Amino acid sequence: MSPGDKLDPLPDSFILQPPVFQPVIPYVTTIFGGLHTGKMVMLQGVVPQDARRFQVDFQCGCSLQPLPDIALHFNPRFHTMKPHVICNSLRGGRWQAEARWPGLALQREASFLILFLFGNEAVKVSVNGQHFLHYTYRLPLSRVDTLGISGDILVNAVGFLNINPFMEGSKEYPVGYEVPCSRVLPRGLWPGQVIIVRGLVLQEAKDFTLSLRDQSARLPVTLRASFADRTLAWVSPWGQKKPISAPFLFYPQRFFEVLLLCHKEGLKLALNGQGVGATSLGPQTLEQLRELRISGGIQLYCVHP
Repeated sequence: MSPGDKLDPLPDSFILQPPVFQPVIPYVTTIFGGLHTGKMVMLQGVVPQDARRFQVDFQCGCSLQPLPDIALHFNPRFHTMKPHVICNSLRGGRWQAEARWPGLALQREASFLILFLFGNEAVKVSVNGQHFLHYTYRLPLSRVDTLGISGDILVNAVGFLNINPFMEGSKEYPVGYEVPCSRVLPRGLWPGQVIIVRGLVLQEAKDFTLSLRDQSARLPVTLRASFADRTLAWVSPWGQKKPISAPFLFYPQRFFEVLLLCHKEGLKLALNGQGVGATSLGPQTLEQLRELRISGGIQLYCVHP
């Protein structure tokens, strides 16, 4: 996605992100809706017996090279004479001045619950129910869209909570939509509109397909991910495949986000916050699209519109 592309504002219910259980470390995931004042991230796990250090990074993107900017680098260290936590920020490939907190409330072979609460000017961190530190932002909070966890840590659960994280009258996360799923588009599509699909890849999934059907029941737009050979492609109405040259971002038991931004020449595609390509259609074709269909080995949590 380019900096000039504007997305329609989404209601808070579309930003609710289900928890992640027993993720494989290192773990990187999109923070749906990004960070904003009042949002909270919960990390529950165990420090291994021989742990030296681990880190929790709130990142501005998820690229591997070059490294993305990091708004908050939370780095507990256990291998020194006095265990402590280092916090820092990475800007333009350069680390800023370290901030150090002694009296680390984490111990080897012990379970923990860490809460990151994001305020207007700083993030507050509590460990096992006790306030531990606050760290003033050095980068805009609005730029953060990715969570990374690595190092010597066993994670049981990662939770993402908004100011009002639950639907009114409910105490559970949404159970999602049945697959296959179909949504009617009574007005078709138009430049500036956004299609968002968020879900979880199932353990034994074979593929995932997102299609847009026109009034004559043709499928001029089909996006297909094959989990068997780890390929992503646009599929033409005649079955021809146009591979998408991008890292394959769909993994079993991992959450994903597919975003399609409509513009006058077609659709731009982003996966987990990364722009990965586009397909040409033209405004007349967009207007004729009347149905969104989703199928495959996934659990859906958000379909918009």
